[in-house]
Amino acid sequence: MEKPNSGLARTKSDQLVETVTDAFKSPTSSETVAVAAEGGSGTISRKSSRRMLAASPGRGSGSGKGSTHIRKTRSAQMKFELDEVSSGAALSRASSASLGFSFSFTGFTVPAEEIADSKPFSDDDDFPEDLEAGNRKLKFQTEPTLPIYLKFTDVTYKVILKGMRTNEEKDILNGITGSVNPGEVLALMGPSGSGKTSLLNLLGGRIAKGNVGGSINYNEQTYSKFLKSRIGFVTQDDVLFPHLTVKETLTYAALLRLSKTLTKEQKEKRAIDVIYELGLERCQDTMIGGSFVRGVSGGERKRVCIGNEIIINPSLLFLDEPTSGLDSTTALRIVQMLQDIAEAGKTVVTTIHQPSSRLFHKFDKLILLGKGSLLYFGKASEAMVYFSSIGCSPLIAMNPAEFLLDLANGNLNDVSVPSELEDKVQMENSEADTRHGKPSPVVVHEYLVEAYETRVADEEKKKLMVPLPLDEELKLKISFSKREWGASWWEQFCILFCRGIKERKHDYFSWLRITQVLSTAVILGLLWWQSDGNTTKGLEDQAGLLFFIAVFWGFFPVFTAIFTFPQERAMLTKERAADMYRLSAYFLARTTSDLPLDLLLPVLFLVVVYFMAGLRLSADTFFLSMLIVFLCIVAAQGLGLAIGATLMDLKRATTLASVTVMTFMLAGGFFVKKVPVFISWIRFMSFNYHTYNLLLKVQFQDIIPTINGSSTDCSLTGVGALVAMVFGYRFLAYLSLRRMKLQGGA
Repeated sequence: MEKPNSGLARTKSDQLVETVTDAFKSPTSSETVAVAAEGGSGTISRKSSRRMLAASPGRGSGSGKGSTHIRKTRSAQMKFELDEVSSGAALSRASSASLGFSFSFTGFTVPAEEIADSKPFSDDDDFPEDLEAGNRKLKFQTEPTLPIYLKFTDVTYKVILKGMRTNEEKDILNGITGSVNPGEVLALMGPSGSGKTSLLNLLGGRIAKGNVGGSINYNEQTYSKFLKSRIGFVTQDDVLFPHLTVKETLTYAALLRLSKTLTKEQKEKRAIDVIYELGLERCQDTMIGGSFVRGVSGGERKRVCIGNEIIINPSLLFLDEPTSGLDSTTALRIVQMLQDIAEAGKTVVTTIHQPSSRLFHKFDKLILLGKGSLLYFGKASEAMVYFSSIGCSPLIAMNPAEFLLDLANGNLNDVSVPSELEDKVQMENSEADTRHGKPSPVVVHEYLVEAYETRVADEEKKKLMVPLPLDEELKLKISFSKREWGASWWEQFCILFCRGIKERKHDYFSWLRITQVLSTAVILGLLWWQSDGNTTKGLEDQAGLLFFIAVFWGFFPVFTAIFTFPQERAMLTKERAADMYRLSAYFLARTTSDLPLDLLLPVLFLVVVYFMAGLRLSADTFFLSMLIVFLCIVAAQGLGLAIGATLMDLKRATTLASVTVMTFMLAGGFFVKKVPVFISWIRFMSFNYHTYNLLLKVQFQDIIPTINGSSTDCSLTGVGALVAMVFGYRFLAYLSLRRMKLQGGA
């Protein structure tokens, strides 16, 4: 193996490498560590250091051992940090996560041209595809960020369960106390239903103040709207638009959330940086996908969700079960990424459900919940020691996380029984309190809660009572109550408009929808093929066709628009809770972005039907007919939007829309000519009625005064009525969205 060139001075890093090489006699490890540079470069960058571990150490030198590299296994990991090397000390960091050695070389100067290309070592050396892009440190993630110290004391949360006759109050959280500082990862563990997600939502400001007790402080201040721009919150469900690509998703998030002080180009560059930071460059042009659309994998989808939040360089990052549904290796990669984020000076809080032993050892602090009560808070590495001190120790080798979850569930199988509980079992010895000689889960839970309160709780509360040494400036920034929007109203509208068209063009131009409209048009054209407009019978047939057109383009848009807001409720809740945009900008962009797509199929429909049926061949008549149909479509859309936004439930909305549209159709003036006075007002609310009368006026005004009992010389009040419906129904939909209870009171 070739020696590095003499351009690199002998430093402490070199001495450190030689020490480790002497200590470990394996030819593989010694040969790998001995490499100081590739191709004889005079300096070592973090990039080249990483290649020494992941790629062939003898590449380019013709060495026969070019394929030798270090593989991580399951025993221990050793890292040498910057401060440790500079002080001459080499401390090992061991865990049951992985075996292998990754070295950070310091003590030398990296040229300026290599800084931009530098990146840290990856924990995914077993996966070559992620080596070059797995865990890259972004410049903006190392930028100074507002440090936030999170403390919470005696947090309680209750919900009211509404019954048939009485309301029942249920306790979700009972006096939870803890803290987490910048640079730390706090894990919330517990069985299903223990209150992990509720506690996370409370800490993240996602639950409106109501039945909430205790205190939650951020830098000794209470929650304010300003914190929305400093908090990243990754929900358990991956709420993403399925037809947008990874790059488009993160770019739109950057344009909407990043500060106004950045230009559009800077925001787009930051989105690209996040893509490379998360190792998503291979799939950046792939659609996210969903239930019926093929897209990225589950791990990539979760990384996109995390990227949506870390793109704003948050001070606090909350994650709800980020590893659920992922394999152990992908989950490890996600948690390692959270650790890297925390090391950049951010505060990370995550719920976790049954992590592997490798994941468990990567957490700094741990909160263990059981039935809403606190069973443990402290360093994750000291959890096993604490439970051993109260008499609960595993009798067989097991994953610490499994052991803790068994305790939280009250399961003492393969766990030593504390002497206090043994005495209780022997004294009472009743079926209500024992199971096969073991204490019941209720008894175990009470014992664990009491043990924590008597041994640890008071001491932890005293620690939290000590004020943090923070200057007033940090405290004032937190208490600043004004919201910070990332873009102006007009910019938000334009961004959301473009996003809406890109997302929904696939639905509007699907072969199913086009086939539906075209087949209907062809069938109508064949049934009314070249109808005779010179006879009364032929004119009556054409009037029937016009009524069907009014009904079809009133019915079709209503049931399309009903799905708009109920389907996007999760996305709207998530983005509004993060203050990504104003509701008015979203509403107008959402409703107007549909118009260009909604008006293309009616044009195709009318062109086919109009000329096949032999309607009045005049340019003025044709374009006026098309304009009337457009007006009907937009009015019907408004009704669908209002029903969907008001009910936010597809079954109920579809039922109400069916009854409403049927009523409007029957009152449209074709089936019933003489409607009783007390119910005749319904026809004036029917867009079918106004559309039908306007089409009759355009087609037959100069030919026949009345047809099928309807006058062809109606006034233009129908146009005003349709315009009023266009704006009135939409305003009702907007008010309904305003009143919608968003999670977190956004």
